[in-house]
Amino acid sequence: MGLSVRTRGGATLAGLSALLLAGGAVGCGGDKGDRADRTPFQVLTAAYEKTAEAKSAKVHMTMSAPGMMGGGDKAIVSGVMGWDPAVMDLTVEGYAAEPDMPEKIRMIMRDDVMYMDGGKEAAVEMDGKRWMKLDFGAAAEAAGNEDLARQMTAGMDNMNQNPAEQIALLLESPNLKHVGSEKVGGVEAEHYKGTLTVAEMMKTNKSLEVLKPAERKQLLDNIEKSGIKGYDTEVWVNDDDLPVRMDIGIDTPEGDVDMSMTFSDYGTKAEVEVPPASETFDLMEMFKDLGEDGGFDESAIDEDTLDLEGLDDSEPLGTS
Repeated sequence: MGLSVRTRGGATLAGLSALLLAGGAVGCGGDKGDRADRTPFQVLTAAYEKTAEAKSAKVHMTMSAPGMMGGGDKAIVSGVMGWDPAVMDLTVEGYAAEPDMPEKIRMIMRDDVMYMDGGKEAAVEMDGKRWMKLDFGAAAEAAGNEDLARQMTAGMDNMNQNPAEQIALLLESPNLKHVGSEKVGGVEAEHYKGTLTVAEMMKTNKSLEVLKPAERKQLLDNIEKSGIKGYDTEVWVNDDDLPVRMDIGIDTPEGDVDMSMTFSDYGTKAEVEVPPASETFDLMEMFKDLGEDGGFDESAIDEDTLDLEGLDDSEPLGTS
């Protein structure tokens, strides 16, 4: 949990993908008087239903964490994403893991496969192919580890920041409260806040259902040993019962991890086109070829190679 952002030598585009993996009256929005008569739980239940129904939105996100790849202290993400089905077309700025990587990296996800644009430098080194294809399911299968395969599939769900599920998690907070009325981007919104412990998050997080009881306990123990107690979530809801901003903060021993997202244009077209095969190199195929040439041992693909720990622990960036 808590993004567990780790700086590791030789970080590649694959590391970036690991960072980038939540009862009451339900209405169709209402005026301030209507919301004043509803509890925070009722308002956010309505927000959950409306957001889930919208299925897509434009997003602008800033992320900061100690020791982020590229040496910077903040990454900026913008684009469109959908959560039914899970797709995204995002541009990431400020997260270059290697000196020759572009300052802005385009990331596309469709059908549980991530594509990352390595820019002109990648094209030079890869026979004109600038897009890296990373299929987490295929990577886990190559490892020959059934548990790893299940966890990698859950990790793909965590890559897409579904605001509806983030709200669903917030609804589980025992101290959910209304903070007040504020403007977000010139839009009137109601501000709500809640806190979840690690144990509460794990109890309600559907993406962790793939883990066996012993695996869940081990994950919880590892997170608690890291010193992370829980995280705070804040959401601003407009008059249409849709979230216009969401902030998530985690206090870790290494420093604060913060993410702030603003949403607009709900229901926007989210038809993601993947790059042509002629411009794409498959990371797993490359590993396989290296293995056949004696340069790579496919059996070495394990949880550290795939940065699985970052995926498992990437709540709430990956809260699903």
